[in-house]
Amino acid sequence: MPDSWAETATGLRAKIDTSVAHEARVYDYWLGGKDNYPADRALGDAIATHIPAIRSMARANRAFLGRAVRYVVDAGVTQFLDIGTGIPAAGNTHEVAQTIASDARVVYVDNDPIVLAHARALMRGTREGRTAFIHADLHDPASILRAPSLTATLDLNRPVAIMLVAIMMYFRDRDDPHTIIENLLAAVPSGSYLVITHPTADFDARAMARVVASAESAGITFNPRSRDDTESLFAGTEIVEPGVVPVVTWHPELVGDLSGRAQAVPTDPESAWYWAGVGRKA
Repeated sequence: MPDSWAETATGLRAKIDTSVAHEARVYDYWLGGKDNYPADRALGDAIATHIPAIRSMARANRAFLGRAVRYVVDAGVTQFLDIGTGIPAAGNTHEVAQTIASDARVVYVDNDPIVLAHARALMRGTREGRTAFIHADLHDPASILRAPSLTATLDLNRPVAIMLVAIMMYFRDRDDPHTIIENLLAAVPSGSYLVITHPTADFDARAMARVVASAESAGITFNPRSRDDTESLFAGTEIVEPGVVPVVTWHPELVGDLSGRAQAVPTDPESAWYWAGVGRKA
């Protein structure tokens, strides 16, 4: 049988169709994970024929997440709403945040049942901190904001970092991503942060067009955006220095593993085809 099941937070069973590719599992494959299936690997390999460096690009995007979390915690924010969590891998948001601030709190959100199946792993944090998981779809931000575990874990009267790392490319313009983000920002106070990375065709339009065709043929919406279009997603915030930049160039001095040891930084700013930025709500 191509299908399996995961228990939802309400005790219902969610169906996992392993016969078709899923973006979270393809990303897991590129990161060297084991929670993927033949359909996911087939799509991952097809995309790799167009972008041979796709695995290192995925790792660069993952490394940015860690740097952004460090930046936000250093700025005094220890609450995170991480949407589009994906399958757990090294350096999850709560692991990085709680290494720096043991009382950090993180709510993860994803709509993939296989991520739900790994929710317990995501929730293992420090004794002082808290983590929670919401099974919801960002297309309906209200379903996230009304989830009881959100306000049970995060104090929305205090600043929150909203993490949208490699998620907004799954939204077409007609999905109105600006309003979705606006609704999320409206729920958090001044001093909160918005963290975004976004794939782009700016570095190689022809190769990215082939990636889009591969993803769409597998039933996965994939909408790369330009630097200007990515920057527009930060409306309602003040983008912190150095602005919206190639993902590997955003505050490379913050790079390090969970022990704080420095790691190598790519030297080519176009080695990963993502724009990245962090905005602060005034």
